[in-house]
Amino acid sequence: MRGGFRWKLMASYLALVLFLGAGLYVYLSESLESSMTQATREHLKDQARAASLMALKEIKDLDRDAPPLTASLSRAIRSRVTVIAADGRVAADSEVAPAGWGSMENHGHRPEVMQALKDGIGSSVRYSATLRTDMIYVAASFGKEGVIRLALPLSELELAKERLRRSLGATFACAVLASLLFSYFLSNINSRRLSRLATAANRIGRGEFGTRVAVQSNDELGELARVMNEMSEKIERQLEELSSEKGRLDAILEGMGEGVMVTDRDAVVTLVNPSFCAMFGTGLQVLGRPLLEISRHPDLHAACREVLAQRREETQEISLAGGTETLVHWVPLLQDGALMGAVAVFHDISALKRVERIRRDFVANVSHELRTPVTVIKGYAETLLSGALAQDPERGERFLQIILNHAERLSSLVRDLLALSELESSERALNLQRVPVKEAVERALLLVAQRGEEKGITLTCLEGTASPVVLADRARLEQVLINLLDNAIKYSERGGTVSVDAAVEGKLVRILVRDSGIGIPEQDLPRLFERFYRVDAARSRDNGGTGLGLSIVKHIVQAHGGTLSVESEQGRGSVFSFTLPAV
Repeated sequence: MRGGFRWKLMASYLALVLFLGAGLYVYLSESLESSMTQATREHLKDQARAASLMALKEIKDLDRDAPPLTASLSRAIRSRVTVIAADGRVAADSEVAPAGWGSMENHGHRPEVMQALKDGIGSSVRYSATLRTDMIYVAASFGKEGVIRLALPLSELELAKERLRRSLGATFACAVLASLLFSYFLSNINSRRLSRLATAANRIGRGEFGTRVAVQSNDELGELARVMNEMSEKIERQLEELSSEKGRLDAILEGMGEGVMVTDRDAVVTLVNPSFCAMFGTGLQVLGRPLLEISRHPDLHAACREVLAQRREETQEISLAGGTETLVHWVPLLQDGALMGAVAVFHDISALKRVERIRRDFVANVSHELRTPVTVIKGYAETLLSGALAQDPERGERFLQIILNHAERLSSLVRDLLALSELESSERALNLQRVPVKEAVERALLLVAQRGEEKGITLTCLEGTASPVVLADRARLEQVLINLLDNAIKYSERGGTVSVDAAVEGKLVRILVRDSGIGIPEQDLPRLFERFYRVDAARSRDNGGTGLGLSIVKHIVQAHGGTLSVESEQGRGSVFSFTLPAV
């Protein structure tokens, strides 16, 4: 490619030289030939004038003096010399024998002779019947005696012209050869510079924007090199800025918890972030595909079409696969007033919805839990105030006992609510210390032993295992154990068993509370640790439960940095386990 350009450049130089040389050759050839013919004619005229002066001086008798003069002049000037009398008769001719002079036709009507007799000198170019060739004639009169004429064959002039053409041709050939050599070197120099520019442009086109071209001159090529350097520098700077912006944008998109999707004006997806892929269970292969192929949600497509059609923001709530509640914020993507597509931000509001639902349930449960004892207390108090205490003391005393029981229930409920609020707000710091697990379990068993004996339940503690030591708040640990043991006893049938075990798991200690009770239905396990959630609400209330015990247990364990879990099968008992940091 580079060699081809060099040859084209060289050919252009050579073509220019050939064109100019050919024009110059034609012009000089025509001009010099014309000048040569004119010069020959003038030279013959000068010779004819000189010959006429000689004839005027030496010819006294035309027939006697003309022949020797003609012969001597012909030898001197190397031309045909003819002496013609005033009446047109040929008196002498250097190219014709004397015997033939009398038979030659009259020359009085020859153009050059007629002009010479009239003006003193004349000339013409014509065919000579005597010599049978083209001749150039010049005649000059010598007094009234006659005319002396000089003639030169045009063949000699043509030979001179031919020599001139050969000289011009040789000169032109040398000029072409010289121009060929110079054009080769010049094209080589220019093509080398252009090759460097082309190579640099190629590298810039491949993305090597650090490429710079050496500026070696102040001509157009040097200016082109400077422009290319400036262009490369600007492109490199702009690409660095774009790369930096893209890096920041990618980092922001990847770090966003919200899903982001960008579509073009035809609802074809052009950009997504990892959160979007996680929400819809897809990968980056969604790029370039219509939204309809990614999600079949009708409300999502309707909102997208409306945003693209109306060019206005839209907000909607949709439920994705798996029950994920999502708030979608649509914004039209405009550039200089033209619609380029749409941007959708997907906010996962499942947690907010769950918190809102828990709050509603909490308010409803608190209201329900408070309503029953307050209603009972109010009813029995009104009965007593109406005179029942004075009229029937025994019945009144029973009413007072009922009021006391419900007041204690209210007190227990308020106490548990305060404890739960305290745990959630972290207002009270944990008093962490080394606590042997067996010691804490034994203290908890002492507090629930009476209730276990009443139901004939066997309680066991860390049988056959060493007692690990945990880092915990002793009072809070005992509260967890008491709550779990109390529930295990409550929901175990008479004559059942409740055991406590412990196992070291790396840097944690897992404590397990097993019972042989009624078990928990599988559908209730996910909500078991919510506030006021009861598997059997009536039985729980009969047993004096507030519905907050397991929620308090969960918060205490989480405050220690542990986890709480439950395994249960209906009719086969349950296993509650939690972890604490080991010492």
